[in-house]
Amino acid sequence: MGEFLQKNYSLLIGLLEFIAAVTGLLVYKKFKLTNAKYFIWFLVYINVCEFIATYNSFIQDGKFLNFLKGTIIEKNYWWSTLFWKIGAIVFFAFYYNKILENKKFKKIINISTTGFIIFSVIYILSHWRAFFNTFFPIISVLGAIVIFLCTVFYFIELLNNDKLLIFYKSINFYISVAIFIWWFIITPIVFYDNYSAYKVGVYERDWAYIELRRYIYIFSNIFMYSTFVFALIFCEPEEDMLI
Repeated sequence: MGEFLQKNYSLLIGLLEFIAAVTGLLVYKKFKLTNAKYFIWFLVYINVCEFIATYNSFIQDGKFLNFLKGTIIEKNYWWSTLFWKIGAIVFFAFYYNKILENKKFKKIINISTTGFIIFSVIYILSHWRAFFNTFFPIISVLGAIVIFLCTVFYFIELLNNDKLLIFYKSINFYISVAIFIWWFIITPIVFYDNYSAYKVGVYERDWAYIELRRYIYIFSNIFMYSTFVFALIFCEPEEDMLI
């Protein structure tokens, strides 16, 4: 089982993302008049961006993107940083701005997200060459903080709302739980990725850590995307979310 998970790591994660997006499209009619439709669009966005990210596997000798070999975009770190580590944060800030009612909470999220974007742009420009060869832990951590703000504010509103009595019927509750736990588990890993797992040269690759990292990502993604699929299938659109 463990060997199977290790060998099919990328395939399994891609399959989970695909199942979640297809499920969202199948039930889109149910949520098309609610803010949840944006979340379904986001699931499709993830699949499209992940597909684009596979371009680096076609750069080897004899492949049709071989002409990119030796260029600054030979690796896909830059793309993953843009579409996930920054893009996903911007989406969730937008999404929670839609579903939250407290204006103060919305303002804090807007300010935090704007600050996050400005910092990310400045940091990338000042570390331009590294942008194409590695991930930036600081961007991941700041992005996680924005996610935590969004979800915590949602939980606070839920606790102070009559909706608490039927929270288990809300798709936003499951989305919030899933992304909060996922970012809580994954964020600490970014500190080791650059300095332990993939160092080559002075340090040998820590294969034991790489295997552990893959297990963490696989099971975290299984939890997150399974929660998304469950919520999309079993939750009903909320009347006050109609837009």
